Amino acid sequence: MATITVKDGTQIYFKDWGTGQPLFFHHGWPLSADDWDAQMMFFLERGYRVIAHDRRGHGRSTQTVSGNEMDTYAADVAELAEKLDLREAIHIGHSTGGGEVARYVARYGKERVSAAVLISAVPPVMVKSDKNPGGLPIEVFDQIREGTAKHRAQFYQDITLPFYGYNRPGTKISQGVRDNWWRQGMMGGIKAQYDCIKAFSETDFTEDLKRIEVPTLVMHGEDDQIVPFADAGPLSAKLLKSARTKFYPGFPHGMPTTNAEQINADLLEFVMAFQVAAAPAA
Repeated sequence: MATITVKDGTQIYFKDWGTGQPLFFHHGWPLSADDWDAQMMFFLERGYRVIAHDRRGHGRSTQTVSGNEMDTYAADVAELAEKLDLREAIHIGHSTGGGEVARYVARYGKERVSAAVLISAVPPVMVKSDKNPGGLPIEVFDQIREGTAKHRAQFYQDITLPFYGYNRPGTKISQGVRDNWWRQGMMGGIKAQYDCIKAFSETDFTEDLKRIEVPTLVMHGEDDQIVPFADAGPLSAKLLKSARTKFYPGFPHGMPTTNAEQINADLLEFVMAFQVAAAPAA
């Protein structure tokens, strides 16, 4: 099992497959690198090097008690990118992973990153405040905290319904997809996942987005019930220096899984626009 040990002794699990231009995938809460299966296989088959890690406290990484916040998440990614000597990488983040991408690229990515992608991502900031009147009330996140802390196993089953839009009339439900979400969530540490709720809901990424110099694709489903569309994707795009957007009517939060064919095709179009000579065309 491939791991690195970062500065505070935490072991970070990662997958690193293939050759060519690196694509680094950052997963959402409370999942793992496995959530990118559909994308990892798609791009590996097209000659890219694909990398995904389990964020500290998640999946197969150390079940951490401390460091479960965005600054440390980004620092962990920086250590991994340095160890793997990634150059001209494209960083792709879903949900919480999109926040991780924003902070990493803004703070560490100048010499190693050629582009970025934010999918159903939490930036600019999720929680409602005077500065962010369109955000979700803190009580929403308190409910997620309560569910995680007191009955995580059942809560993680229940949340898959809005996550994938399976609570919408006429939607075909995949029990396998729901089970896989639950499996990944239950692999991680409850303390780290509990702490991460504050990280994904209350971290303000406004200044990070303003600092990002590389071209950034913002992808968001307009029927996202987890990270509501209006207060996320369009606002992030306005803050970025070089934004491209793909917004999808009717798509849910978990669209990289439920709508993998469309998402992969649009990702490939963007990736090919910024690929370096070492990366083969599809």
